[in-house]
Amino acid sequence: MDINKTLAQEFNLRQEQVDNTIELIDDDKTIPFIARYRKELTGSLDDQILRELHDRLMYLRNLEKRKEEIRSAITEQDKMTPEIENAISTATALVEVEDIYRPFKPKRRTRASIAREKGLEPLAAIIMAQENSTNPETEAVTFISEEKGVEDIKTAIQGAMDIIAEDISDDADVRKKLRSAVNEKGEIISKATDPDAQSVYMNYYEYSEPVSKVANHRVLALDRGEKEGFLKISLTLDESTATDIILNKYIKSNNSCGEIVRAAAEDSYKRLIFPSIEREIRSEMTAKAAEDSIKVFASNLRQLLLQPPLKNSVILGLDPGYRTGCKVAVIDSTGKVLDTNVIYCTPGPKTNIEYSKKILKNLINKHNVTTISIGNGTASRETEQFAAELIKEIPQQISYMVVSEAGASVYSASKLAADEFPEYDVSLRSAVSIARRLQDPLAELVKIEPKAMGVGQYQHDMPQARMNDALSGVVEDCVNSVGVDLNTASHSLLSYISGINSTVAKNIVAYREENGRFNDRKELMKVPKLGKKAFEQCAGFLRVREGKNPLDNTAVHPESYNAASALLTECGFTLADISNGRAAGISEKAEVVGIENISAKLEIGIPTLTDIISELKKPGRDLRDELPPPLLRNGDIMEIKDLKVGMELVGTVRNIIDFGAFVDIGVHEDGLVHVSEICSRYIKHPLEAVKVGEIVKTRVIDVDLKRNRISLTMRLNDEEEKKSEKKQNGKPKKSGKQKYEKREKKGFDANKIHNSAFKIKKK
Repeated sequence: MDINKTLAQEFNLRQEQVDNTIELIDDDKTIPFIARYRKELTGSLDDQILRELHDRLMYLRNLEKRKEEIRSAITEQDKMTPEIENAISTATALVEVEDIYRPFKPKRRTRASIAREKGLEPLAAIIMAQENSTNPETEAVTFISEEKGVEDIKTAIQGAMDIIAEDISDDADVRKKLRSAVNEKGEIISKATDPDAQSVYMNYYEYSEPVSKVANHRVLALDRGEKEGFLKISLTLDESTATDIILNKYIKSNNSCGEIVRAAAEDSYKRLIFPSIEREIRSEMTAKAAEDSIKVFASNLRQLLLQPPLKNSVILGLDPGYRTGCKVAVIDSTGKVLDTNVIYCTPGPKTNIEYSKKILKNLINKHNVTTISIGNGTASRETEQFAAELIKEIPQQISYMVVSEAGASVYSASKLAADEFPEYDVSLRSAVSIARRLQDPLAELVKIEPKAMGVGQYQHDMPQARMNDALSGVVEDCVNSVGVDLNTASHSLLSYISGINSTVAKNIVAYREENGRFNDRKELMKVPKLGKKAFEQCAGFLRVREGKNPLDNTAVHPESYNAASALLTECGFTLADISNGRAAGISEKAEVVGIENISAKLEIGIPTLTDIISELKKPGRDLRDELPPPLLRNGDIMEIKDLKVGMELVGTVRNIIDFGAFVDIGVHEDGLVHVSEICSRYIKHPLEAVKVGEIVKTRVIDVDLKRNRISLTMRLNDEEEKKSEKKQNGKPKKSGKQKYEKREKKGFDANKIHNSAFKIKKK
């Protein structure tokens, strides 16, 4: 297989793009570096496509490696044929290669192997020939041997059938066809192990759906229900459909030998083939569902990390609690801790609302606090009410926001937090983290294991190694896309920079502490264990603000400094104009001179030239600044009991899962927007229309006070759309919800999925 050619076809890319990208990967260049600084070679492929190409490259290389191993194994047995060689060469998946190898793989002791030991293989061959002149019982007589354990004709024929059954089960072509049949025509069936048991899986107590249509989130729910002992899952395929596939290949006549082969084929299917294929397909379904779930998790994580920071703000963080009180931490605009305290503003043995208000008012006045950040965990509701009342009593203009505290407890108890804040106990570290999450989400969240951030579904059921790789890749892409300040970044943040590992990151911080701030990027070469190769990879992503060279505060790579200086000269600017803002008009000047002319004169590609121009216009720019700011509140707090059907509210998308999106509308409990309520057009997945952190308009469509559940819709203009819809063939156009429900399995209630979503979220 020509892997490069295959990848070009699969990704619909030019061959040179793929060849260049693979060469860069093999040269140990990181994905962020390739995406940002080698655009001419890759054709400007973005980091997500590059990672997909990298993963597929690794799969195909592993496939080729396995093919070679199997070739060697079969050749050593002296059983290689041109047909087998061709089958191995043309196989496109690992499962196909394993099917080819199956007859040659060393097996444990089976009924067929025992029959072969008894010398019954020739009898099996005679029966398989299905000659009309053959009488199987007569032939079996010659194989009777007490010494070998073949006592009679029946035993001999049964042994031959066992051999035939195993040979059929080892037929790669038969297995491939049966696997396709199960995928296309099979059903997945779920039944309760105890129909009277109460669980979140009750929707699946009597459930079936075509294998080809079952949604990924249902696969994961079924798997978990089975794992927890509530469900029994099986796949089914019409038996006549299955056996016909085998019989059409192996039955040559209707004589007595043919009848024996038929019986062996049916036994092979029931005893050997289907149980094996059922395991394989369920494993494939789980793997696909897990991979798609990881992609959703990764997409959510990307949006969470790229939430815009709340700059130039002094933030008061509140980590809510009952018995132990509410922990308080104040940080300045750089994240430095200014003050800490503990208040008792929620129900508990030490509750003192007025004294708690007095403490916070003093902190707000003392440090000029502008914003309050509240964790969304235990006692968050009461803490938010307290903060809302406080804001109404003070003259300062203060807003607040409830932030996710997922993973805060993990971080605060970690060695990293202990090293960062040795003077504070675990609870106060959490308050600092909650404040910093609002101030700069990216810088704070990189300290936490990605899977602990609570923006996915069934994350604990995922293949952990694969999920960690995918999520770490997302964090790496986000950190490098934004860039970090070399003189203030923590070693946690630095460790995600291209070319920098944890050891080098710690060395950078140690060098900074010993020698003072970095004045230019070149000084990085003095850091222990940071060599030329690492410098090439990392330099462009590290910013030196107010340094010797203004270009050090941009994403322009040092290898392009000469080109950037020449560009400035060509457009009538100097290096000093970058810092004083005069270079903001460089793009207009470059257009006048001509981008292509400049590119040719400076001998750099147009993608690189365009990037340099963008950086010179806005040195030190942060791509997150272009996003909508966080949705802050100022005391207009509402409880779930105050919600009424029909209310329109603005909220923030907190999490996206396969069947919908959870939106924070300011009442502590997030509301669910089912996928059918996200937009009027049909969408397969919520990510097609919405993303984590997005500010959205919603309307309440149901409130369940007993279960604390809120159902929302984002389809606010449906009535107007219905009026303007054109009729097609005399029938009104189907709405997005109608199309969604039509695509759901017949008889499977979408509203039940909707309702169970809250249970699964809590699970």
